[in-house]
Amino acid sequence: MTETTSQPIPSQPKRSLFQQLELDVRLLGMIGAFVILCIGFNILTDGRFLSPRNLFNLTIQTVSVAIMATGMVFVIVMRHIDLSVGGVLAVSSAVMALVQTKFLPTYLGLGFDNPLTWIIAIAIGLSIGTLIGAFQGWLIGYQSVPAFIVTLGGFLIWRNYGWLFTSGQTIGPLDKNFLVLGGVNGTMGEATSWTIGIVAVGISLWAMVASRRGRIQHGFPAKPAWAEGIVMGIVTCTILGFVWILNSYNIPTRKLQRMFEAKGEVMPEGLEVGYGLPISVLILIATAIVMTLVARRTRLGRYIFATGGNPDAAELSGINTRLLTVKVFAIMGFLCALSAVVASARLQNHTNDIGTLDELRVIAAAVIGGTALAGGAGTIYGAILGALVMQSLQSGMAMVGVDAPLQNIVVGSVLVLAVWMDIQYRKRTGTKL
Repeated sequence: MTETTSQPIPSQPKRSLFQQLELDVRLLGMIGAFVILCIGFNILTDGRFLSPRNLFNLTIQTVSVAIMATGMVFVIVMRHIDLSVGGVLAVSSAVMALVQTKFLPTYLGLGFDNPLTWIIAIAIGLSIGTLIGAFQGWLIGYQSVPAFIVTLGGFLIWRNYGWLFTSGQTIGPLDKNFLVLGGVNGTMGEATSWTIGIVAVGISLWAMVASRRGRIQHGFPAKPAWAEGIVMGIVTCTILGFVWILNSYNIPTRKLQRMFEAKGEVMPEGLEVGYGLPISVLILIATAIVMTLVARRTRLGRYIFATGGNPDAAELSGINTRLLTVKVFAIMGFLCALSAVVASARLQNHTNDIGTLDELRVIAAAVIGGTALAGGAGTIYGAILGALVMQSLQSGMAMVGVDAPLQNIVVGSVLVLAVWMDIQYRKRTGTKL
């Protein structure tokens, strides 16, 4: 008989805390940079940067760029670029403003505050944005015109179409119901905001527990229970802390008095009421959830990342990459129009400079958020965090008193630095550039 000797089973290397929590190192680095940025600006502004008022304004200012950044993730993952997002936003905003102020009152007799006015205007605006995006996608996918050229042309064409439509004039005021979607004119109040926050915590915890149970049932490795508990605690504190910050910004006393007077009531002495969650932020959250589900749970999302990873292999496997390009740019156009809703409602009118330089901000947000310019990799939450970092940087510099040209120099430098760091990270981890 041949004697067999049992080989010792090699011991598993000890995993670090971050590895056990399964946290993205780049995401942690970006969060750390954001925290340092906020603390630095707060010191330089004598505590004004982290005041509830500024954080509220910072949040609603971020929404428009963040919504478009979620679509830019798909575009860049597909190894394309879209330089026309600001122009599409501008022409969509112009069309919606004209529909509210001229078309509907003149031809359909629907004046301001009619319950159908804002709905029709938004539907037309979203349709315009989607059609423009699909047209650009058709030129790129079926006519083989490079995305850089198509969208560079769109950068010039669509903004100037918006200028022609409005004859270079500011269009406003806009419908009162439409303005609710812009931020300060449409908030949920303290009680409703807390309710939404608690529900969001419940849904998040349920999703994490369900995900853990599914991994265990299918034999995949799962985090230790204590690691899941830490992540759940972080998620809970983040959501409720966010709601608390927005609730802490009180409605000005005079405005609150006018609100009571409009109801025929007398405001109680010393009453303080917080704004709560803006509706525009809820639109961003809904967009982020939908885009994340598309990216992770649908065939469309799998096709997008597969094509970005290896276009030739994706086409050989039967994926219609041309049609996929049209779909991705149509989504981008839709999100540009949705951003136009939020941006014009926040400004309370349409201006010809709306969306100016948003191309830079949106691309920078996606890249800073970890989307690889080489394609095939990117996250929705990373792009939103990138948009928040960009807006915080600009807002902080403005509060400190940095001149606009120097602000643009800093933002451009940050974009280059982010791409360089991404390249270095991929070299170190052996990820394909």
